[in-house]
Amino acid sequence: MKEAEIKALLVDPFSNAPVILLKDRNSNRAMPIWIGEAEAMSIAFSLQNSKFPRPLAHDLMKVIINDLGGSVEKIVISGFEEGTFYASIFLLDSAGKSVELDARPSDSLALALRVGSPIFIEDEVFESSAIESPFAEEDAFQGFIDSKMDLGQFKKLIG
Repeated sequence: MKEAEIKALLVDPFSNAPVILLKDRNSNRAMPIWIGEAEAMSIAFSLQNSKFPRPLAHDLMKVIINDLGGSVEKIVISGFEEGTFYASIFLLDSAGKSVELDARPSDSLALALRVGSPIFIEDEVFESSAIESPFAEEDAFQGFIDSKMDLGQFKKLIG
């Protein structure tokens, strides 16, 4: 399985539909998933750390899970058939037992953002749907800054 992160929420210029871009944490490849407008709005609010005046469905899901003593263990994008992605939400109940729930990827991702759970993609799903990330150069530059750049050395170079 590939561990992924939500890299971007975009709009497909051809269909005008929202697209979520999931990037593999260990490569420069990403997987686009077309989603509905309501889910895109919910994801956008979460990505921007904004609150809607009233709880959205994904906020309610988080509260219900927490109030029942459970937690979200992980989200898995588990299948792709006839143009449709499938996902599972893995919950831990109050006794620590793992429960798998079938869910739409968009709802799963919106919930993952709210609770901070990891996101995974089954290898075969990723391999059949992944593209080269349009953010590959940005990621490489950020990786260089994070791992190899010494701010003191940089200041000497530009000073």
